[in-house]
Amino acid sequence: MGTQALNGKTSVSETYSNLGLVEEGRGVSGPPQVLSLISSVIERTIQKNEKLLKASAEREVITIFHGSRAPALSIQRYIERIFKYSGCSTSSFVVAYIYINKLLQWMNVYLTSLNIHRLLITSVMLAAKFLDDECHNNAYYAKIGGISTTEMNELEMKFLFGMAFRLHVTVETFDKYCLELEEEAKGKYQIDRSIRVSALRRSWTNKDARTIAGYTCKAT
Repeated sequence: MGTQALNGKTSVSETYSNLGLVEEGRGVSGPPQVLSLISSVIERTIQKNEKLLKASAEREVITIFHGSRAPALSIQRYIERIFKYSGCSTSSFVVAYIYINKLLQWMNVYLTSLNIHRLLITSVMLAAKFLDDECHNNAYYAKIGGISTTEMNELEMKFLFGMAFRLHVTVETFDKYCLELEEEAKGKYQIDRSIRVSALRRSWTNKDARTIAGYTCKAT
């Protein structure tokens, strides 16, 4: 999908280049900028969510993605670790970010420091399976993410069913997120998600998704 966007959308080709999507992160020095931008937005969202949760009487819904405590590895370092060892396309991280927003909305769950790491490793793996010609299996991603293969398999299935197996992202939605991330880099656009990212509701309609009936879980 990311490659198709590059070939068919010359109006945003400069944005893709600025984010590090044109070369797909290969043969360049250091991680592409889009990784740090996604990390920054996620970190700010988590800070806001946890502050609001602490101030409110509302109890957080605990899911399979929640850990008992937040991992020591920062979000940015975790994303860079996945990028370094997975070999997946840079576009997969943008799509994974979209997946997370979509899943949280549908599950009515807060994004916090207790669930972000498992959401990241699962969403990137699914995005890579959907986008890339070649992709490592679940056992390999489990090692990257620091979890067991059994847990990786369970997280994958929960994520897929939570999204009703709708993994397709339109070029328009992909471009929208890329442009917002570029504006974030320029400091001109503050990406502000509500606690449950309900602001994305209008962006995800049935026209933006299709059911992947033949999706194969590579769980070896």
